[in-house]
Amino acid sequence: MKRKKSDILTLEQFKEKHYGARGTSKRDTLEAGYENFRLGALLHQARLAKGLTQEELAEKVGTTKSYISKIENNLKEVRISTLMRIVELGFGGQLQLSIKLQR
Repeated sequence: MKRKKSDILTLEQFKEKHYGARGTSKRDTLEAGYENFRLGALLHQARLAKGLTQEELAEKVGTTKSYISKIENNLKEVRISTLMRIVELGFGGQLQLSIKLQR
C-alpha cells in the first residue's frame, strides 16, 4: 500500500499529535525523558572515546560501576555536581552548560 506524502509526519508533528503542544504536562514529560536519555548517551560515547570501562570511570570519579551504568542507561538522573566530576575527573574535560529561554 502506497502512502501519500501528506500521511508522513515530521517528528514535531508526531509529538504534537500524540503528546500535545509544548508546555503541556504530557509533552513536558516526554521532552524531559529525552534529555535524560540524551545525556546518558553522550556520557556513554565520551567514555568509549576515552577507552574507559564503566568500572574505570567510576573509580576515577569516586562512585560505583552500577551508578555509571544507571546514568548511561537512563535509569538514574545525574546531579550536576556528579556530572562535573565525571566530565572533569573522569574524562579530563570541561563541562559547559547553557540555558535557552523560550520566547
